[in-house]
Amino acid sequence: MSSETHRTRNRRGEGSRLRGEIIAAATALLEQAGSEDAITLRGVARQAGVSAPSIYAHFADREEIIGAVVARAFAELDEALVTTVEGETDPARRLWKLCEAYLDFAEGKPHRYRVAFGRHGTADPTTTGSATRLEDLSGGRAFTRLIEAVADYGKTDRANDGTAGSQSPQVAATALWVALHGYASLTASVPLFPWPDRREMLSTLLASITPAP
Repeated sequence: MSSETHRTRNRRGEGSRLRGEIIAAATALLEQAGSEDAITLRGVARQAGVSAPSIYAHFADREEIIGAVVARAFAELDEALVTTVEGETDPARRLWKLCEAYLDFAEGKPHRYRVAFGRHGTADPTTTGSATRLEDLSGGRAFTRLIEAVADYGKTDRANDGTAGSQSPQVAATALWVALHGYASLTASVPLFPWPDRREMLSTLLASITPAP
């Protein structure tokens, strides 16, 4: 007996629904296997309950499907950041919560996180041209939220108590992101290292974030 999932044929105009189901199927395969190698056209078709040829109406090949999985992962990260700080007005707590949400996403969805940041080309501009704009990059929206939070934090008395540095909010946010990504990646790949407690690490990191007002 076939294990293929059967689905009801979409009505006219519901093509976007099928596209979403294909991306969801590919993401499910990634989560089940823990590797993007599991994302094959045949496997995605079986998981989504469609015929393999029907995928070509939405994706040219496997690489496009993986690209869509990556785009969705970054959208999920951005949504997690937004949801976490919703209603938070204190700049210091807002920045702390963003950092916590980032690490929660990396730990809670490790396969998506790894593929999103590790796939070749995910940091390339999505539009053509010589100039690279932040909003054109994968994950750009999520990083913009970090920049804004760092800028707001830099205006507080706690951040400017006589130790304020000269780095711009974007430079400070970049340094913070590098540290967060390094912590998330290394704790996953080198679990036996005596890593400091997450709160202790975040306290140390945020104490060093002093963007110029």
